[in-house]
Amino acid sequence: MSSSAPWTVGRLLQWTADYLKSHGSESPRLDAEVLLAKSLGCKRIELYTAFDNEPGEAIRAAFRELVRRRAEGAPVAYLVGHHEFYSLDFRVTPDVLIPRPETELLVIALLDLAKTRPGGTGLASGTHAMAIADVGTGSGIIAVCAAKHLPGCRVTAVEISPAALEVAKSNAEKHGVLARIEFIESDLFAGVAAEKKFDFILSNPPYVATGDLNTLAPDVKNFEPHAALLAGTRGTEVIERLIPQSAERLNPGSYFIMEISPMIHDLVLALFAAEKRFEPATTIKDLARLPRVIQARKR
Repeated sequence: MSSSAPWTVGRLLQWTADYLKSHGSESPRLDAEVLLAKSLGCKRIELYTAFDNEPGEAIRAAFRELVRRRAEGAPVAYLVGHHEFYSLDFRVTPDVLIPRPETELLVIALLDLAKTRPGGTGLASGTHAMAIADVGTGSGIIAVCAAKHLPGCRVTAVEISPAALEVAKSNAEKHGVLARIEFIESDLFAGVAAEKKFDFILSNPPYVATGDLNTLAPDVKNFEPHAALLAGTRGTEVIERLIPQSAERLNPGSYFIMEISPMIHDLVLALFAAEKRFEPATTIKDLARLPRVIQARKR
């Protein structure tokens, strides 16, 4: 980025957007704005009133490094260290998946079903706290959203990765719900006390078949944690364990809500049908009209 003309904010953004577009970015202008705002230590919207400002060399050097890493495929969320989900800002690191808009369907399904319960704000019977489990919590997005929007509930966030749990705890603290979330390091429910039962169990488990790894976008395949993505040769190995465990842990009449890949939808429906403790499962489609979330009520 050397030239006789001054490198103003506006010129930096234009040059970088063109550069990132040539390197395969699907949102080059947005990427450029987010990375420059990070370098300047300001909000992205503040760039629009600063187009004629000329950042100093130290800031431009930091920006160049971020742009270089983005051009190599590093996700913007990891470069800036945070990402928005359900209108909340969450810390993310390479130890956790970057939140997807599709996962918001899990939160929406939870809140819709919670409204049908007495109290509707997290009180299961109007007297005791609704118990919610988030299995494979990752960055904690589901657990935190549940605690924020259902102030009467108690949440148990389960995660096998200690590093991911630390990210989730930091997000719970950031959003003021740390006291209402119990964090447990566990492989599914193995480390959760046997007597703990739940009114809702939610999960976005690993569901990518190992043979499909190379079909993922390069920034996902090369940078996001494979342990949170890959389930095994079928893509349903984790789900096969989670369905019966959830049936055991749910109170009667309570719900299991899970995100899936559209590619394994029929396989997962068959797994639910084989677990007689659940009523027939129903499917929620995403904005692309693809099956994305399955929910099932315990008999």
